[in-house]
Amino acid sequence: MAKSIHEVQGYAIVTDKVVFLTRVFKAEGDEGYQFNIALAGDVRLSPRFPTRHEAELERELMLKAIRESNESSD
Repeated sequence: MAKSIHEVQGYAIVTDKVVFLTRVFKAEGDEGYQFNIALAGDVRLSPRFPTRHEAELERELMLKAIRESNESSD
């Protein structure tokens, strides 16, 4: 099984350990926008970004890395 590592705000994430990603939503307290990354073992990351565009872009790049990892493991 091929492992792919993707970096999000200083965190190195092994893509085959990602359980799910949420959609991008407005963070509480006017702290920008975020999405959640749930990993195996009940670990959750909530990267926050100043603009919705940045959050959407990072989420799409994460999804792309996960898809590429899955394709290379087939």
